[in-house]
Amino acid sequence: MTDPQESRRRIVVTGLGLFSPMGIGADAFWSSLAAGRSGIGKIGLLNYCAAPRNVGGEVKEFNESTARKDYLQQQKKSIKVMCREIQLGVASALQAVQHCGLDVESVDHQRFGVDFGANLMFSPPDVLKDPCWVCVDEGDSARNFHYERWGNAGENAGDRTGMGVMEPLWLLKYLPNMPGCHIGIALNAYGPNNSLTLEDASGLLAVSEAFRIMERGSADVMVAGSTGTRLHPVKSVHAKMWDQLADSDDPPETWCRPFDAGRIGQVVAEGSGALVLEEEAAAKARDATIYAQMLGAGASCVIDRDGHAQPRAALANAMRSALRDAGLQPGDVGHINAHGLGTTDSDREEAAAIQDVFGDVASRVPVTAIKSYIGNAGAGCGVLELSASLLGLRHGIVPPTLNYRQPDPECPLNVVHGEPLPVENKTVLSINVTRMGQAAALIVRGA
Repeated sequence: MTDPQESRRRIVVTGLGLFSPMGIGADAFWSSLAAGRSGIGKIGLLNYCAAPRNVGGEVKEFNESTARKDYLQQQKKSIKVMCREIQLGVASALQAVQHCGLDVESVDHQRFGVDFGANLMFSPPDVLKDPCWVCVDEGDSARNFHYERWGNAGENAGDRTGMGVMEPLWLLKYLPNMPGCHIGIALNAYGPNNSLTLEDASGLLAVSEAFRIMERGSADVMVAGSTGTRLHPVKSVHAKMWDQLADSDDPPETWCRPFDAGRIGQVVAEGSGALVLEEEAAAKARDATIYAQMLGAGASCVIDRDGHAQPRAALANAMRSALRDAGLQPGDVGHINAHGLGTTDSDREEAAAIQDVFGDVASRVPVTAIKSYIGNAGAGCGVLELSASLLGLRHGIVPPTLNYRQPDPECPLNVVHGEPLPVENKTVLSINVTRMGQAAALIVRGA
């Protein structure tokens, strides 16, 4: 039987840039993963957060000082127009390029592209505090906000309007397309450049799009990834209002329990991951380390007539599409890297989707859930999770899911837990889904 991959341009992963609660860089990330060490704990960098008991997955080693000194030395002038999410995204992309040993100057810059995902970005409340107070009369105990003062308070007002007190470059710090812009500028990557904003599906969709761009011959090298956070003064409030968040008297590292019968909710987190994609022949010619070959990708968005998300159908559609694109059957998959949010409903819907697609094989295919180590970084989760599988496969194992103690009859999956699972089949299906019913699936084969 003819291999369906033979007629396609072979695209491989050669570089990883990882900024996660488990550490910065592939070595630190793998060290924590191999030790079964969670990155979830007490939050230390934020002054205020709505996360229960101030628990989350924080990139502790990354701050304004280390960003300038260690990760974004050449971007010191532009750091002032990067919020933390953008800084993490740019740093991960630059690290991925460094990790793969690519000589950027030897690349045709017109065929060097960037595809990067992000969440919607929000200003912390303290950024808007002073502009808002300008619109309130001093001594007004009722705190009446005068909207007319925000943009125009009359010709004698000077700059004493809300907008007049705002940082001049405020908007540039919070645009979700800015990671891709800064990365393109930093690398002199003049080829295809796109930004995706689809919450938790952003990372896999960005990598999938970069894969497509290279397959059709429109680029020779792509940097693809995503950055995101739910560990944020505003976003954590949204999470508290909208989502099931874990809260327990148990140690924080035990809170995220994907597919377990005793799961109690997701844990908010932050992070960023980036991959370098190259054509296989070019990567081999420069003796690059190849982590995986891209095989297939799929995506779907499903809502019902009342506007309610249907994550089960979306995930099933995306997985079937990715399998079809890769020319594979469900039994060809070595393991599934699941979305594994840790909430009651999401895990049940995801398990049902896997059952729908894998049928009789579903009870045998190994499943792992990396959010048990790092929490939910929103748009930042997909590439970090996929990278966990790629690093595991380099060592011949599937990383175990943490905190899986009691199987749930509503999630009848073969969840890898306790110890790493030795494997020979290095084909992995990675999936993510959003609360709005947007799903992404990506299939790669470890080198």
